[in-house]
Amino acid sequence: MTIGKNEIISTRVFDAPQHLVYQAWTTPDLLARWWGPHGFTNTFHEIDIMPGGAWKFTMHGPDGRDYPNESVFVELVPLERVVLDHLSEPQFRVTATFEEEKGRTKVVFRQTFKKEKQFEQIKQMCINGNEENFDRFGQLLEEMKSGTAG
Repeated sequence: MTIGKNEIISTRVFDAPQHLVYQAWTTPDLLARWWGPHGFTNTFHEIDIMPGGAWKFTMHGPDGRDYPNESVFVELVPLERVVLDHLSEPQFRVTATFEEEKGRTKVVFRQTFKKEKQFEQIKQMCINGNEENFDRFGQLLEEMKSGTAG
């Protein structure tokens, strides 16, 4: 974990091949299963995974609150990178890169916020949430590898 100016960079190596990692990021049913911290679920209202494609969804918190989200996909490089802009407040860009390492995949999740004041207010929550997101992502990858992600 690295903290920069308005930026959180989370890195983790997953015991899964690069193609499964990219698939979990770009398949709506899979993405809905792992996106967000522990205890959150998602309802996707619109998702068009292509450059310029909209992603509108509601995250449902464990406290019963709903969190509407709107994003747009900026760039997709098969097997290597997904870039999206989160348009709802707080606004940020996510750049996720996937690098093969001897059958495993190193994921770098860079979250860059537009507004410094917002970043400072939610930084710790995002740091924890991103790590929980990685935990959920890793669990899904294990299910995909074993064929039980159905």
